[in-house]
Amino acid sequence: MINNTLSIGIQGIQDGMMGMEGAARKIARGGDDGPKGSAEGAGGLIEPIMDLKLYERSVEASAQVVKTADETLGTLLDIRA
Repeated sequence: MINNTLSIGIQGIQDGMMGMEGAARKIARGGDDGPKGSAEGAGGLIEPIMDLKLYERSVEASAQVVKTADETLGTLLDIRA
């Protein structure tokens, strides 16, 4: 069960990192909406910036899952020893 939890946490980190990479690309391109430098183009940056923050929080949460599973496994090993 700990193995499964670790796998889920690691997969969440990987998915979040991929999402962050995609959002960062959109930000670097100046957003998807409207030409660069226009009011529409600036408005197009809002969504990728929000996505970047969302993925950041997702990675943080997944990292906490991995940390908790690691601590639990350590505690179980200490009890068995």
